[in-house]
Amino acid sequence: HSEHLRNKAVITQNRMPPSLYLLMHWHAHLSDGERQAVLKWVEDTRRKYYANTGAASQFAGEPIRPVPESVPVDAAKVALGRKLFFDKNLSGDGTLNCASCHDLNHGGVDHLVTATGIGGQKGPINVPTVYDAYFKIAQFWNGRADDLAAQAAGPVMNPVEMGSHDWAGVAQKLATNPEYAPMFQSAFGTDAAMDQNTITSAIAEFEKTLITPDSPFDDYLKGNTSALSEQAKRGYEKFKSIGCSGCHSGIAVGGGAYEAMGLEGDYFKDRGGKLTAGDEGRYDVTHKDEDHFRFVVPTLRNIDQSAPYFHDGSAKTLDEAVRKMAKYQTPDAAISDQDVSDIVAFLKSLTGKYEGHSLADMGQPAAAQ
Repeated sequence: HSEHLRNKAVITQNRMPPSLYLLMHWHAHLSDGERQAVLKWVEDTRRKYYANTGAASQFAGEPIRPVPESVPVDAAKVALGRKLFFDKNLSGDGTLNCASCHDLNHGGVDHLVTATGIGGQKGPINVPTVYDAYFKIAQFWNGRADDLAAQAAGPVMNPVEMGSHDWAGVAQKLATNPEYAPMFQSAFGTDAAMDQNTITSAIAEFEKTLITPDSPFDDYLKGNTSALSEQAKRGYEKFKSIGCSGCHSGIAVGGGAYEAMGLEGDYFKDRGGKLTAGDEGRYDVTHKDEDHFRFVVPTLRNIDQSAPYFHDGSAKTLDEAVRKMAKYQTPDAAISDQDVSDIVAFLKSLTGKYEGHSLADMGQPAAAQ
């Protein structure tokens, strides 16, 4: 899916064949007819092969898919996983749980530049949202976890995150709560052990339920064209035309591929400061030169609820994030203030609902009764 969208982006922007190549092979230009034929093939392929999660027929070829209302899950594992997600016994000193960094009332993040772990230690990287993470090809910015269960295991043992020492110790603490034994048996069978596998599998099953359907944009994709303001519609068209949707696509509006930070300019040089292990991205996992500064493309679902932005938390506002993305990731380096405002309006329309409540409202104090 992501490869098709990249093909579409480079053809729409006339970036292929490259200009240097065309200088030597002037006959290799794609004619308008050929470009349109390729773009039609991309759209037809999307309509035919990619799961349609409810888009109206006129929007079935769009690069973004609605979030499904639900995904299949095991109810007993979800119940156990929910309890574990909020259990501070998973941390070394009993002060932190998964929700400490992935606050479900605040966009699934902590709103800090980088995470704060056990004993107040600062982590090296911005916390990705747990909402809609199920739809990503890999977890963590550098993709070091293949799935949600592998991701759940990481922070528990990380000495600067939750700081537990071994899974046997975690299981021992959990076993002191008499509610757990029947829940583990219900989820994994009568002779189920409390161990890394069952604990992380249950948390992952709960996290599969952390999806956010029914955003105004999804409502629009399903055929309610009045769900978006004219400004948000303009922003969506600009988002596509400058190439953002080449990477930010699919159900999660991202998460489908790895991409380099700084395709069209040297982000890290301009940012300044020392390069960190967090900046290395995928290279930290593969040690392949081509993976320097490559990251899992972040999801843009609920993006206005998860500031600050980028792996280094350096962009404080959506406005700033859009400007920098245009500058460093697209050929349209300096987009207008109006374009920025329009794209931000579109991005705000991607805020969905969890258990029937808009994420935009979940962090607000309850109205006085």
